[in-house]
Amino acid sequence: MKRTNYAGETSEQQIGQEVVVKGWVAKRRNLGGLIFIDLWDRSGIVQLVFDEKIDPAAFEIANQVRNQYVIEAHGLVRARKEVNPDMKTGKIEIEVKEASILAKSKPMPFEIVDDVDASEELRLKYRYLDLRRPEMMKRLMLRSKVTHVVHRYFEKNGFLDVETPELTRSTPEGARDYIVPSRVYPGSFYALPQSPQLFKQLLMAAGVDKYYQIAKCFRDEDLRGDRQPEFTQIDTEMSFATPEDIQAMTEGLIKDVMKEVLDIDVKTPFPRMEWQEAMDKYGTDKPDTRFEMLIHDISDLVKDSSFKVFSSTVAAGNYVRAIVVPGGADKYSRKDISKQEDYIKRYNAKGLAWVKVGADGYNGPVAKFLNDQAAELNAALDAKEGDLILIVAGSFHVVCDSLGYLRNHFAQELGLTDPNQWNYVWIVNWPMFEYDEGFGKWIAAHHPFTMLNPEDLHYLEDGEDPHQAHAQSYDIVLNGQEIGGGSIRIHDPEIQEKVFKALGYSKEKAQARFGFLIKALELGMPPEGGLAIGLDRWVMFLSQADSIRDVIAFPKNSKAVEPLTAAPARVSEQQLEELRLEVPAEDEDKED
Repeated sequence: MKRTNYAGETSEQQIGQEVVVKGWVAKRRNLGGLIFIDLWDRSGIVQLVFDEKIDPAAFEIANQVRNQYVIEAHGLVRARKEVNPDMKTGKIEIEVKEASILAKSKPMPFEIVDDVDASEELRLKYRYLDLRRPEMMKRLMLRSKVTHVVHRYFEKNGFLDVETPELTRSTPEGARDYIVPSRVYPGSFYALPQSPQLFKQLLMAAGVDKYYQIAKCFRDEDLRGDRQPEFTQIDTEMSFATPEDIQAMTEGLIKDVMKEVLDIDVKTPFPRMEWQEAMDKYGTDKPDTRFEMLIHDISDLVKDSSFKVFSSTVAAGNYVRAIVVPGGADKYSRKDISKQEDYIKRYNAKGLAWVKVGADGYNGPVAKFLNDQAAELNAALDAKEGDLILIVAGSFHVVCDSLGYLRNHFAQELGLTDPNQWNYVWIVNWPMFEYDEGFGKWIAAHHPFTMLNPEDLHYLEDGEDPHQAHAQSYDIVLNGQEIGGGSIRIHDPEIQEKVFKALGYSKEKAQARFGFLIKALELGMPPEGGLAIGLDRWVMFLSQADSIRDVIAFPKNSKAVEPLTAAPARVSEQQLEELRLEVPAEDEDKED
């Protein structure tokens, strides 16, 4: 039998027509002379009716099938006597005249339902079964729809889809590379690309003008809930473009995807916010603008406070800042606040001061130090009776990180973050360099090929402080999460050399790592820039999934292991010998 319909696409318009459907048995109900089967495929479910009086042979087939058998059925579409409003096909059913079993199934390791009672590890081990669950298949289909829109959008805007190498040389910048040994050149290694960054710049040198690619990227880094060792990004680059050109092109893409995939209209252009403003008001370079609860600097108000923690902090050139939790006075106890005080110690905060705004003044541990200034503070903070004021004192990053976390935490608890609100915002005018506590050195805030603002180029000269410079870089943020970022690139070899110098690279080191790029800069590199959007993360938000793993067909778990194939795994001694590699004895004893 040749399939005529997907199960979930069978409709009222086909009533009275004969159809052939194929798929998996999602549910089976035997009512004696009638058997009902919910047949599932990627499009959805349709109900099959097997009537012993109409076709005994088909009825006998239905009597043999069990859940997750693969079957085909030929029958007549008819209206249901009782409509099921919870099903897309709930107004019709198929009266089966002929059926056959295409594949049997052993008992499932877990039930194939959306509300599944199984660990993530088990679901990843049987990922192909997990993907049969309707909500998982819907996410895969949504992802596919996004990539279709991406391809159409860039094609109509004159971009070339160009693939860049996935075996290249190691140029580690921050995250560790995945390295691949060469059999032909013993002792030499390829690296899997952390991004197509250098190659897309070289494509601009080649005259490609407008490039895009849905690119695989690889980073051997410590994993978090929103990270994968291999991930996918929508990668773009444009010659002779300004930041505004690239941002407008990106907004057009986002607008098309939101409309065609979710049928949501987003207003463009998106708001622009300076990096400094984002840090000062939201405590993060990834601000969630769906709610207020902004950070306020009260350093000037408390610089002469008798509470020495405040006055000494301001005297040392640091900051005292606060947020107001609306209605938090009655909602949160001293114990609740203490838990948050313990949490922000990970940001090196020394403590969390707080007061509750009452009718007759402040209540709380530091109330006696602030009551004389209550009216002034309330006016500055727009605090009202019943509110909770949280205060952190310390360095810029300690205060921002702590209050940025607290702002998001309490907004979640108070239900201030509407999941159906889509607030995109550009964060612009980033610092060129940032200090990395882990590495103990200054690094490029984005990457070392980012162009500085023209007015800041003098900071690269001898005797100047390069760490004061800002860059022509920009991130796109959605509801408090970065989904992409980019910059204008350096196209002048002299400026590139000065940036390498500011990062502590000797000429020899820069030449050894990036000589091919430096040469391209010397041979007619046009002004250019670009951007990359994390496809996995964006689709996670669009589908309102809980994890990036939910929108990747075959993801790694939180330990960078793929339970389905048990990767990574050992290889044979012969393979190691061909590569002239040796695994130390102590590592051989470890379990995979």
